[in-house]
Amino acid sequence: MSKTTVRDVSTEPEPERAEIAPRAEGGSRALALLLVITGAAGLLAAWVITIDKFKILEAKVAGTTYTPGCSLNPVVSCGSVMESKQAAVFGFPNPMLGIVCYGIVIGVGMALLARARFPRWYWLTFNAGCLFGVGFCAWLMFQSLYRINALCLWCSLAWVATILMFWYVTSFNIRKGFLPAPNWLKSFFGEFTWVMPVLHIGIIGMLILTRWWDFWLS
Repeated sequence: MSKTTVRDVSTEPEPERAEIAPRAEGGSRALALLLVITGAAGLLAAWVITIDKFKILEAKVAGTTYTPGCSLNPVVSCGSVMESKQAAVFGFPNPMLGIVCYGIVIGVGMALLARARFPRWYWLTFNAGCLFGVGFCAWLMFQSLYRINALCLWCSLAWVATILMFWYVTSFNIRKGFLPAPNWLKSFFGEFTWVMPVLHIGIIGMLILTRWWDFWLS
């Protein structure tokens, strides 16, 4: 009798299925640390602002006033920003949203430190969240400089943290091909990612400087 060999297909590679499966990528240690640090900075800022907001509300109920420690002068006045209507644009204090979002950023950074790998959809969703964050910060910057006419130092820390994480996550997605981009742009982000956040933060610094130029010189 002849023997018939039965192939165990469960242990053989499936090249076609592998090609269809979404590619997962893990970020570098530098990106992971950046996300943890910027997320922690944003979380700290959101937490302090939330605590001060509660103290302001408690003081109002008690018929007194509370001045946050970062209210240093008429321009650098955290209290003025916290009591503005723009500080609760979604119906609750904005920093409460920051506590959740920056906590997620820290979680992603810690996962990358543990060498986690995420598929394209995850990176793009994370990038979309960073885009919303940097867009919301841009709106808050405009409101702070030209409507509220006051600057909050803790808010500024959150702005810087959000700008950094947005540009570096966007750079990662472009370099990995998750976001469509020409080769010259991939090469640019491969070598000069730092240029974009520095330029972005520099523009904001110049706007703050020129907005209260007379005050800074007095």
